[in-house]
Amino acid sequence: MGKISYYTEEGLQKIKDELNELRTKGRTDIAKQIAEARDKGDLSENAEYDAAKDAQGLLELKISKLEEIVGNARILDQSTIDTSKVSILSTVAIKNKSNGASFSYTIVAEEEADLKSGKISVNSPIAKGLLGKKKGDVAKVQAPAGEMEFEVLKISID
Repeated sequence: MGKISYYTEEGLQKIKDELNELRTKGRTDIAKQIAEARDKGDLSENAEYDAAKDAQGLLELKISKLEEIVGNARILDQSTIDTSKVSILSTVAIKNKSNGASFSYTIVAEEEADLKSGKISVNSPIAKGLLGKKKGDVAKVQAPAGEMEFEVLKISID
């Protein structure tokens, strides 16, 4: 049994769509490559055949990993999230205590993380430091540059 992960409905749908694509088009494309390589003759010295078989193995590995993720996924209902403390799917406005810079991040499942759109992984050092904190609390975060302190300014659900 894999570990349970929490997703937004949209995030889980993206994973299901990718899985479906790999099961259908991905498998068909690999089968075609193997057939084409096989038609070229001697399989013992056929690098294209070996490469296609390797690609097939990697594809099946990715499919089984995605199947496990989907099987262990739970959808989080944003309306039930407690905004009195930082949790997964909450958006947190924080201030860096050393330089006064303010940021806002949404804490999401690993696979949904996207720093450009302000979504950080629940497994990241900043998220781990913030989880469970309340407005006004200071989170100490171990970063590569050393310990940083962030004050929680606001907790909300977008």
